[in-house]
Amino acid sequence: MNYAQTLGEKAKAAAPKMAAASPQLKNNALAAIANALLDKKEEIKAANELDLIAAKENNMSAAMQDRLRLTDARIEDMAKAIHQLIAMDDPIGTVTGGSVRPNGLRIMKTRVPLGSIGIIFESRPNVTVDAATLCLKAGNTVLLRGGKEAIHSNTCLTNIMREAAAETGLPADCIQLVEDTSRETAADMMKLNGYLDVLIPRGGAGLIQAVVNQATVPVIETGAGNCHVYIDKCLRTEEDYEMAVRIVDNAKTQRPSVCNAIEGLIIHEDMAQLLLPRIKAALDKHDVTFYGDEKTAEILGQCVLPATEEIYHTEFNDYKISVKVVSSLDEALEHIARYSTKHSECIITKDLDAATRFQREVDAAAVYVNASTRFTDGGEFGYGAEIGISTQKLHARGPMGLTELTTVKYLIEGSGQIR
Repeated sequence: MNYAQTLGEKAKAAAPKMAAASPQLKNNALAAIANALLDKKEEIKAANELDLIAAKENNMSAAMQDRLRLTDARIEDMAKAIHQLIAMDDPIGTVTGGSVRPNGLRIMKTRVPLGSIGIIFESRPNVTVDAATLCLKAGNTVLLRGGKEAIHSNTCLTNIMREAAAETGLPADCIQLVEDTSRETAADMMKLNGYLDVLIPRGGAGLIQAVVNQATVPVIETGAGNCHVYIDKCLRTEEDYEMAVRIVDNAKTQRPSVCNAIEGLIIHEDMAQLLLPRIKAALDKHDVTFYGDEKTAEILGQCVLPATEEIYHTEFNDYKISVKVVSSLDEALEHIARYSTKHSECIITKDLDAATRFQREVDAAAVYVNASTRFTDGGEFGYGAEIGISTQKLHARGPMGLTELTTVKYLIEGSGQIR
């Protein structure tokens, strides 16, 4: 039995106890975890500092170091998110449908945990807490595999959560971390059929495709975010122009390392001459690098680097943006269909027909009109914390919260019926 199988066996053994845990017991464990995170902030930051030192030595980009960094405020936000999770209704046991058949059978469709969930993710250590606590609330066990760049932070956070869960009566093995960050162990984890019920990759396109291509465990795709804003031709007033610049600026620079930040700007040629210089002036405050087509370069000059096919496909997670000038909504839709990862897409327009068509035809989990893509988030949607943004169409799509971490069971009561 290899290392991943050993962890998988422990997760599977703990699953029945988690499925049977009462809402109060799970909430008690969550409260204990929140309190422990606050009590041990200095311990967490010390572990995180080891990861940050290694990140600098390995020349990690500033944006990616920001994803990795844990501050007092971020740890407090983790605890706050857990208390919000406690306040949410427990989905387990909810009856979502039912009927009485002509033969007298009573059928109830109820929510139950998925079981044992594996999560493979990249550098953000707050995902360790988000994922573990969401899985716990939904009655699941979880096997976490973060990247080597956050191993000290993840180990510290996992140990704190395991201890708090055990102190309240839940099995410590409801939360486990894969401490061996080698590719071999990750590959073993992707083949834990019989131990894991589902695998959720959370990170960039490369990670997600690697998991999809290698895993034999069922996979829910999340996270890859090559998102776009398209500025339509139907903007007329100074207020419209300011709105367009504000949305692009926020969607690109407010936090460029996350999956709902935009990587591409598409702009109608009727607006390009007027708005591209304004957009560049706003993004220059953050030293954003521009990649663009010939029309973009004609307007903005030599600062624009060539936008190749590879560039248009790239999720930068950094202060970089690709630009495409188009002659029609049709061309914008074609560009999005070709390069989008089906996460979040936005149109800025005052034309109702264009907005309606964009929302109808764009194939993405979240499609916006006149608002930043940065809102694609469980909390911002009012759903509470989420495990990630699902970009596939089976079982779950968009923010994956508590309900999406459950499945259904049919409970049938009879009085001796036979077929």
